[in-house]
Amino acid sequence: MPYITIESGKLTDAQKERLIKKLTDTASEIMEVPKEFFSVTIKELPDKNFGIGGKTIDRVKEEYMEARKFITENK
Repeated sequence: MPYITIESGKLTDAQKERLIKKLTDTASEIMEVPKEFFSVTIKELPDKNFGIGGKTIDRVKEEYMEARKFITENK
């Protein structure tokens, strides 16, 4: 039985449902295995528990939002 696992930040219930459906549909189509054989697990991690470029994800998100606010205010 194929097993798909994904690690991410916080997701809404609707996002999880959509992700599980699309991952299953796509993998089933590509692998030519019935959808009923797939298991999907989503592991949510707090943004402070992983990072990019030496910064935690919560810091990256904060800086991104500040930059977008600056761009929007200066248009």
